[in-house]
Amino acid sequence: MSPYPDATALVVVDLQPDFMPGGALACHEGDAIVPGVDALLRSRRYRTVVATQDWHPPGHASFASSHPGRRPFETIELHGHPQVLWPDHCVQGTPGAALDPRVDWTPLDLVLRKGSDPQVDSYSGLRGNHGPGGSRPPTGLAGWLRERGIEEVHVCGLARDYCVLWTAQDAAAAGFRVRFLWELTRPVTPAGDAATRQALDAAGIALL
Repeated sequence: MSPYPDATALVVVDLQPDFMPGGALACHEGDAIVPGVDALLRSRRYRTVVATQDWHPPGHASFASSHPGRRPFETIELHGHPQVLWPDHCVQGTPGAALDPRVDWTPLDLVLRKGSDPQVDSYSGLRGNHGPGGSRPPTGLAGWLRERGIEEVHVCGLARDYCVLWTAQDAAAAGFRVRFLWELTRPVTPAGDAATRQALDAAGIALL
């Protein structure tokens, strides 16, 4: 029996091979969370489970390779806002874009693919990054969760300092209570952990 009420959902963010050590955009110790996430899903603690999946077309605007003379991890202005340029990663249909095969994904209720607009990056599972019009287009996840009666969201996955953080912040901004499963996340770089904790605290998001 689930220890969490039916109004609580788990969102597993971007647990994909390209974010693992040896992948195209490796997170620090990203593979260390795989057994824990797998165990959490197998425990059936949550009635509602969502996985987000980075799903970029070739030549995506967030790729450094799409900007001649630019290198990965440089920052440019895209649609009037800062954009980190990444190595090509999670390209649609490639093995690196799959959900990690070491996890039993049977409990999933929804796989939400994001970042498929070739001109707009999408860190968050709830909204894209800023697009050409300056807005952040919704993915539809917030409405989907509300229709299922969800009031609280627990988040984990990769990367702690980007996609998991933005997902948590956007969920809080959308009115959900949010809990951040810190030990089941890993960052692109640990140097940003203090800033991530500050951002979570500012958004009223508790560590779980």
